[in-house]
Amino acid sequence: MKVVIQRSKQASVTVEGEVTGAINFGYVLLVGITHEDTEADIKWMADKIAGLRIFEDEAGKMNLSIVDKSGAILSVSQFTLYGDSRKGRRPNFMAAARPDHAEPLYEQFNAYLRQQHGLQVETGRFGAMMDVSLVNWGPVTLILDSKE
Repeated sequence: MKVVIQRSKQASVTVEGEVTGAINFGYVLLVGITHEDTEADIKWMADKIAGLRIFEDEAGKMNLSIVDKSGAILSVSQFTLYGDSRKGRRPNFMAAARPDHAEPLYEQFNAYLRQQHGLQVETGRFGAMMDVSLVNWGPVTLILDSKE
């Protein structure tokens, strides 16, 4: 499982002209799932994201988590995180999980963030063409991989 985390002041995702999710403060997560990912991967990733300390404390140090700051999450599925561009000019997406495997894990991931960490989680629509808008705060962007 790969996740790109962008700390954001505000963000939204639109599908076919309709806003399907929006947050005022927190993280935008671009979520990619591969064939080998399991429930253990999504739990590890959700726990890691909830506990990451990338918000400044009163001393200006990155010492606070999204839970500490009562932030929200905009979670967007993105199979292209598993695109392999080493050969040729068109990416190969063979490492991305098929929708019948990826969608349930993506939904479980979002539910776990809500239930285990008490986070507000807004989403796009799995498999849809989406327009994602955000104000990247910092900018702060991290890439997490459950296999590394």
